[in-house]
Amino acid sequence: MSSAYYAIVNRAAGGGRCAKAAPEALNALERRGLSLEVAFTEEPKHATELARRAASNGYRRFLSVGGDGTAAEVVNGLVASGVVSECELAMLPLGTGNSFLRDFGITDLEVAVQAIVRGTSTPVDVLRLTHEGGVIHFINTMGTGFVARVGELTNERFKFLGAAGYVVAVLICVMRLRYEESTLRYADATDEARTVLSSFSNSQYTGGSMRMAPDAKVDDGLLDVVRAGPLRRAALVTAFARIFAGTHTDLNQVWTRQVDRVEFVNPSFQAVLIDGDLHHVKPLAIDVLPSAIQLVT
Repeated sequence: MSSAYYAIVNRAAGGGRCAKAAPEALNALERRGLSLEVAFTEEPKHATELARRAASNGYRRFLSVGGDGTAAEVVNGLVASGVVSECELAMLPLGTGNSFLRDFGITDLEVAVQAIVRGTSTPVDVLRLTHEGGVIHFINTMGTGFVARVGELTNERFKFLGAAGYVVAVLICVMRLRYEESTLRYADATDEARTVLSSFSNSQYTGGSMRMAPDAKVDDGLLDVVRAGPLRRAALVTAFARIFAGTHTDLNQVWTRQVDRVEFVNPSFQAVLIDGDLHHVKPLAIDVLPSAIQLVT
């Protein structure tokens, strides 16, 4: 079994920012004594196959170099390998939003490098979306409605702006505001509502520094559901202004719930944003896999 980190680099992450910054960051780790085996992705979802294959070949330490979406792809590969509970995941935040590591106070590349060199790890939960065509695992957040439309617009037009691209996309999507009718089922209740957005989070942040789920904890065995009702444009802008501090959940038309499973009742085929990447699926349920992987923090 190899003790080296298997580093999976997504050079397209962050609108190409990763391709420019990754070589020096990897060199910094090697100068500080870490052994790396480096592989580069060649297409979307390639990181999943690279991680699965490396785990099958005996690697148990993985370094995701890119954004939250790259890390999610790596996690999917490790879950598919069947040895995810034996694996350790480190992250170099070189993507667009780099939201997940913010829960641990890691907000820039140098702090991430220091954390990896220090090598302290902690168990974190993994969320599993079951949809009509299979499963997708993730560690940050999944959003529907307004959230998915913002993510789609960011990826199409504003990825080069980094986290600021989300803000620009939000303002444009406010002008094109749409609502959804959807029903969620929990173990003890049903939530039927007309909403502007729904979010299902393992960690607090999304879109960079937006604190979508302020009460979320990555190791509590629960996912945090945040839903916003049919807010009008002005009210939505007000709610958005509060999201960075996490006080939007105090508003009357925003409600939250912490559960270990949520089911989608009569779902439609729709766009969902999962850890910064857009998917088109018919969602059926989200479950929590408690303490499924060790994260270097």
